[in-house]
Amino acid sequence: MTPRMPWSARLGLALTLLFALLALVGPWIAPYDEARVVGEVWEPFSRAHPLGTDHLGRDMLSRMLYGARRTIGIALAATCLSFVLGTTLGYLAATLGGWVDAVLSRVVDTLMSIPTLIFALVVLAVLPPSVTVLILVMAVLDSTRVFRLARAVAMDVVVLEFVEAARLRGEGLGWIVLREIGPNTLPPLLAEFGMRFCFAILFLSSLSFLGLGIQPPAADWGGMVRDNANAIAFGLPVPLVPAAAIALLTVAVNLVVDWQLRRATAGRGA
Repeated sequence: MTPRMPWSARLGLALTLLFALLALVGPWIAPYDEARVVGEVWEPFSRAHPLGTDHLGRDMLSRMLYGARRTIGIALAATCLSFVLGTTLGYLAATLGGWVDAVLSRVVDTLMSIPTLIFALVVLAVLPPSVTVLILVMAVLDSTRVFRLARAVAMDVVVLEFVEAARLRGEGLGWIVLREIGPNTLPPLLAEFGMRFCFAILFLSSLSFLGLGIQPPAADWGGMVRDNANAIAFGLPVPLVPAAAIALLTVAVNLVVDWQLRRATAGRGA
């Protein structure tokens, strides 16, 4: 019997859905345009500017709402693409074995041997900055971790009797991967999806903080921390607002992921 959703998971799910809703409707409900200067530099919280203004006098609430769509959208797109690439190659490596497994594993080992941030900095410094390039770089780097997990869980399944029976029936590679291996490896991959999504948000924020993520004047949470970092020296909480949003979303998703892991473990125990 699987455990009921605890209060922590309910809280995490509610916060995650709230952030998702803000990402969807944020630009429509923002009081100002994200690039419009509407006040003085680093104005305090007020009725006109509930989260104050930034280093150029732009409304922080508006930029947070615009930034939610970019931060969450890019992280989600990169995570989905990394899972499509990583799980596909991981399943193929586990199912076909032999030289296919050896080649794919060695390529992944090579990519994983390079520090992720350094690799991303080099690639993004060479290629023209764009959202598409950013998503592709993040997806390729993250797919190596997904490949490792997908291959590991698939290796435990391909040796089972029902997979061998499918092969003896003459089922093709697509059937075995989609109908036999996929459904039986889904729970750990779903939990890993949440973890990878969190890492994608943190990685995107790190790139934006270093100036290689979303380019100004477009808003994203990591870039907003970088732009307003000097406010800390004056005792102003402006950069803490986007930093708190990043931390809160990461914690919320992790609460849901932890519950999914416990649920999957209980299901296997039953």
